[in-house]
Amino acid sequence: MTSPAAPAAPAVAIDVGSRFLRVARVEADGTPRLVDLPGVVPGEGLPTPAEVRDDRDAALRLAYGAYREHCGTPERLVLVVPQGEQDCPAPDIGVPRLRLLGTPHAVLALLRHAGGPPAWPLLVCDLGASGIDIVRCALVGRMVAVSRATRYEPGPPGYGAAFDEAVLDGAGLAADESVVLRGLALARAANARRTEAALDRMALRPDRAERFADTVVHEVAGREITAGVVHRALSRLTDGLDRALEGVHPGPDRLPVIAVGGPARSGALIRHLTERLGPAVPLPHGTDPASAAVLGAALVAAGRADAADRYPYAVAVRVHRTVAGRPRDGELLISPPGTLVPGGATVFAEDAGERVRLRTTPAVGGGAREVRLVVRDAGSRTAVPAGTAMVPVIADVCLHVGLRVTVDGTARLVLRPLGRSPDDAHPPVPPPPQLPPTEIPLGSLPTDARPAETDRPPDT
Repeated sequence: MTSPAAPAAPAVAIDVGSRFLRVARVEADGTPRLVDLPGVVPGEGLPTPAEVRDDRDAALRLAYGAYREHCGTPERLVLVVPQGEQDCPAPDIGVPRLRLLGTPHAVLALLRHAGGPPAWPLLVCDLGASGIDIVRCALVGRMVAVSRATRYEPGPPGYGAAFDEAVLDGAGLAADESVVLRGLALARAANARRTEAALDRMALRPDRAERFADTVVHEVAGREITAGVVHRALSRLTDGLDRALEGVHPGPDRLPVIAVGGPARSGALIRHLTERLGPAVPLPHGTDPASAAVLGAALVAAGRADAADRYPYAVAVRVHRTVAGRPRDGELLISPPGTLVPGGATVFAEDAGERVRLRTTPAVGGGAREVRLVVRDAGSRTAVPAGTAMVPVIADVCLHVGLRVTVDGTARLVLRPLGRSPDDAHPPVPPPPQLPPTEIPLGSLPTDARPAETDRPPDT
């Protein structure tokens, strides 16, 4: 007999790795957990078939198909992607709402949901099968601003995968057989404490390291894996980490480090990492470092945690328009809620999918005009001031007005000359080369879009 399929969850998260496909959701008790799908390696996920390891979309479809077949169709899906890829087009796999979330924001969502990291800024070190990604994270208002410190991606077989290959090679096994990799994952999970204890003994008693090296820590495919084999294979991880850290300078105060990914299970590697960067930030109790990102993404998908990767409010600029020959004050929406990403692309004001063209006119007695920006919460009728900017006046030139947020979380008003247009009856012509885009610093955007009581309009 087969057990009945688990009920579908309205929201799930998927982390597509080169070794395992991890699917997670938030259970009824509010705890994010990996979904127990047919064929999973306990604590790991679905083994990634060799034929889709280099094709993220195909691997995603495989993981999503396995979930749908076993649990039904979810309403929302969050896909964990490497930092910098969250603005890429989302693959079309038939999910009504599919969102891409960078690994650092997914990990920090998990920590923030559990009470938050002890200090900012900090480093998130993603130790994966294919490579190492280290990013600096800082809390700026309602956003976590992320900037890459380094990316290290060696050639085949990769980073963590090279460690697996060295362990299996030490036991005379081939790493390209899926059944062997599955056996290694199962044996490693079942004997993690024994392995760490043997490695610790070798580190603490170097005079007796050779004796401890013969300790059998687990078996794979009938072959014994000794502490010595694992210890020698660790050099693949520590050497690669040293190469990744060559250009990273955390500063005199040393930044706290959150290490995630399969290799982060190694206490010896984490000690090697923290000696070079800073103190380790513990994950929530019982969290497997390899699953931290997908568990955090599951909390975001379920609405239990804020990813804090985008500015949550709408940003608009006060404008003066002429309608039917009469002047009228109004607002031009530049960026809708959840659009601005620290370090992301400039967002330009649009209407019906087309960028809005504006012209500037000089203020009375001056050659520049003061422009006021406001932010507004969803559904709120009252806006909150977001600062002012002195906009230079360029006669008879239309502008695209945009906004971007830098990696440090501060905003810039972007004015891009579109071309000269004496009136609306003629299309703009290409702008002359002496009119480059202008950026005006605005500082940090408001962290709370709720107006003060004195600013609210009286009830009618």
